[in-house]
Amino acid sequence: MDLVAYVPKAPRLGETVTGREFRTVPGGKGANQAVAAARSGGAVTMIGAVGADGFGVRLRTTLTEAGIDTAGLRTVEGASGTAHITVDDEGGNAIVVIPGANGTVTHLEPGDEARIAAAGTLLLQLELPMAGVLAGARAARAHGVRTVLTPAPAQPLPPEILAATDLLVPNEHEAAALTGLTDPRQALAALLHEVPEVVVTLGAAGCLYGARGAEPLAVPAPRVRAVDTTAAGDTFVGALAVALGEGRPVPEALGWACAAAALSVQRPGASASMPLRDEITALAAEHRP
Repeated sequence: MDLVAYVPKAPRLGETVTGREFRTVPGGKGANQAVAAARSGGAVTMIGAVGADGFGVRLRTTLTEAGIDTAGLRTVEGASGTAHITVDDEGGNAIVVIPGANGTVTHLEPGDEARIAAAGTLLLQLELPMAGVLAGARAARAHGVRTVLTPAPAQPLPPEILAATDLLVPNEHEAAALTGLTDPRQALAALLHEVPEVVVTLGAAGCLYGARGAEPLAVPAPRVRAVDTTAAGDTFVGALAVALGEGRPVPEALGWACAAAALSVQRPGASASMPLRDEITALAAEHRP
């Protein structure tokens, strides 16, 4: 659950500021990407865990109402995961994640491998323990399922997870953390030594795509005024997975995903801000080169 405080300016260390609004918004990177993919027109199944608390009930309901299959979403004792988010008037955010129930997902439960095998794409994030991420990636690789990994929160990636990743989608800060290179193009080139395809998201500047043996491709984002950038990256990934799964050319898929993210930042919240397929298609058409 995202616990969001809206403030004119984020506090510095040791500082107290007065906020103007507080919201509890269903979130989590996995759930955000699931909702984004579902709203983009994908058929989505969620594997993960929520706690035996009120947040857990609300999180499950949110996924179900989005048309997501939650048979693989288990309920465990204790608290659901939370993200404590500060959003300033420029739309920037700072986030503290407390795993809660997510921390229990260290392996696949019965039926999970079959769910992965039946999919076209497996979306993975790092708000679960690495053991659970690895288990999912192994299952996807064993069944020929495309694996898309968002390396957030940023942390060192074991060779085995890199070997099982088809497409890596870091933002520019995560790309720098993974490579030690602050220039996105240099970071992209370094990451392509580890995985076959990479998209570095660049916020308002769009994204940078690379594949081994090909020239990098820069895709601009529609120019919009950001209200809240929370989950913009998750919106991008969910929409991109759907577009690629439909067999669209990479430039078109990236432009469509940029349009989805641009729509999401104009609205407050995480999953609540994510656009529907027709909205994405309309904005992408307006901004097609």
